Amino acid sequence: MTDQRSPAAASVSFELHHGSSPLLISFPHVGQSIPAQFRHRLVPRALAVEDADWNLDRLYSFARELGASLLIPSTSRYVVDLNRPSDNQPMYPGQNNTELCPTRFFTGEPLYRSGCEPDSAEIGERVATWWQPYHQALAAELERLRGEHGHAVLFDAHSIKGELPWLFPGQLPDMNIGTASGASCALSLRCAVEAVFAKQSSYSWVIDGRFKGGHITRTYGRPNSNVHAVQLEMSWRAYMLEDPPYAWHAARAAAVTPLLESLIRTLRDWRPH
Repeated sequence: MTDQRSPAAASVSFELHHGSSPLLISFPHVGQSIPAQFRHRLVPRALAVEDADWNLDRLYSFARELGASLLIPSTSRYVVDLNRPSDNQPMYPGQNNTELCPTRFFTGEPLYRSGCEPDSAEIGERVATWWQPYHQALAAELERLRGEHGHAVLFDAHSIKGELPWLFPGQLPDMNIGTASGASCALSLRCAVEAVFAKQSSYSWVIDGRFKGGHITRTYGRPNSNVHAVQLEMSWRAYMLEDPPYAWHAARAAAVTPLLESLIRTLRDWRPH
C-alpha cells in the first residue's frame, strides 16, 4: 500500500492511500482549508467551516488497517463541493439544496459578503482546479481496484448535524444509508448493508430516505460494470458534539466504532454473485 498526494500545485490537495482490498472510501467533505484568495469575500462565520464533515476521517481511521483505499481532500466544500455534479444540477429537486460552489450555510444564511459570490467563470476555474483532480483520482482508483479484484466497492462517507430545518424537516436518523434507491449497487450488497444495521438497536437508521446518495454515489455506482457504491450520512450526535467547536466525543466514537467496523468489513468482504 502507498500514500500519494495530489499534484504539486498547492491549490489541489488530497491524499490517496492505496489499499489492498476492493474497497475505496471517499471523504469528500472532510476538508477545512479555504485558500487565501477567497477568505476576504466570505462572511467571518464561514471561516469556521461549520458544515464540514467534522472528524470523520479520524472516526474511520481503522479502515486503513482493514485494507481499504482512502481518498481524503483538504479543501473545504465552501470552495467547491466534490459531491455535486459539475453542471450544478440539484441533487434533490423541489427541496433546498446546497450548490456546486455553495452560497449558503446549511442553515440558509449567505456564505458571502453581498456581491462577492463566484460567477460562472470562477466556478469553472474552481471545478478545474479542485473538483476534476479529485474525481480523476477517484475514477482511477476504482479502475485499479476493479482490475485487481474483478469488482470495486465505493463507500462515500458523510456526516451532518442531525437537525437542519433549512435542508430537511425534523431530526435525521442516526444512520442514513443511500444506494440511489437501489441503483448504485447490487441488491445483494444493499441487503448485506441493511443487515448490518438491522442487527443492532443502539442507532436509528433508514435506507434511501432523505439522503439517497449524492453525485459520487449516483455517478460511480454502476453495478453492471462491477462498480458498486453506497453512501452513509451519519448524524454528528453518533460520535461528536453538534455545537461549536464541534468536538470529538471519545465515548460516543468508541461506542459507534464496532458498528462501523462491521459495515466496512461487510463492504470489503462482499463479492458479486
